[in-house]
Amino acid sequence: MNTPLNTTQQNVTEKASAKARYIMIGGFLGAGKTTAVGNLAKRLADQSLRVGLITNDQGRNLVDTAMLRSQGFATEEIPGGCFCCRFNSLVDASERLTTTTHPEVFIAEPVGSCTDLAATVTYPLRRLYGDNFTVAPISVLLDPVRALRVFGVEQDGNFSEKVLYIYLKQVEEADLVIINKCDLLDEARLESLKQAIGAKFPGKEIFAVSARNDTNLDEWFARITSTEQVARTAMAVDYQVYADGEALLGWLNCTVQLAATQAFDADLFLKGLALAIQKRLEAESAQVAHLKMTLSPDNCLTGEIAAVNLVRNDFVPELSFHLEEPVTSGQLIINLRAEAAPDVLGTVVREGISVAAKNFPTLQATLDHLEHFRPGKPAPTHRIEELPA
Repeated sequence: MNTPLNTTQQNVTEKASAKARYIMIGGFLGAGKTTAVGNLAKRLADQSLRVGLITNDQGRNLVDTAMLRSQGFATEEIPGGCFCCRFNSLVDASERLTTTTHPEVFIAEPVGSCTDLAATVTYPLRRLYGDNFTVAPISVLLDPVRALRVFGVEQDGNFSEKVLYIYLKQVEEADLVIINKCDLLDEARLESLKQAIGAKFPGKEIFAVSARNDTNLDEWFARITSTEQVARTAMAVDYQVYADGEALLGWLNCTVQLAATQAFDADLFLKGLALAIQKRLEAESAQVAHLKMTLSPDNCLTGEIAAVNLVRNDFVPELSFHLEEPVTSGQLIINLRAEAAPDVLGTVVREGISVAAKNFPTLQATLDHLEHFRPGKPAPTHRIEELPA
């Protein structure tokens, strides 16, 4: 059950009268950032605070944006590069939201393969736009099963060394490390993970939460709505290794128009499509970072959608939003990130769509737009290593 944030909300409201609060919730692909952003935004809106959301991706047509807008939140999307490389676009997005909805709180969700956010985003915001924003501590979310493997507590499928460099740099720069989906671990495994993180990065403030199940969120949300980021020397980053790691990840975004003469079960179709794509990725030995899809019915006045996620090769695709009634047409958005060549991802998705559609005799799936690529080398607009205390 959601509980009022009490003094936290009073603090946010008092500060919002002069400055808007800027909250960034980062973390690697598949960590549950969008769910956490939506949960926090709902809590703040329930406290009569105006909220503006900003999503970010290397490509276009984001599932995250569709999911957040379907929940009624004013959301701006910054495509074509991470916040650090599109800093001016981030500021422009904030200004557009200010013009339309006058947010007291901005919540930004960066690309899941992005790091060095303090030096390239929050420090420049504080130095250049400190009269407009108070900046919260940076939160970095972890999928707990993935984290157990990254930190060597358990052995199973994992990314290559340069991709793991990005993952670990995200944790290194975090002001707050958030072990999300904590319900997936028993107490012993959770404690082992906390100890492993603490051994690698001593002194980190660690929270164990479940954004989906609304577990242990109050303390974390109170911290990011009532306290400010502490200025310190930014971490060192090898931008060549960072670029090499991002370049190992294939990126695919596509939209598909669905139409059928006989109404079909959208949830069943999405889950079947996710399984078909998963099977083909496994055959290609492609390590999944995140597959997420939404299906938005045509002529749906309420904005309801169906959504499915796959965050690891050995994970069962999970529906996060459901459509109760059968549909006859709609738009499908697919976002896939995996350690594989982009053309492999294109083939996998095309084949998966064809196979899934055949299970619904009258369903026609027409590919509207597809882009697949490797991210380019990050080139930050600003990089500020230190701020005055």
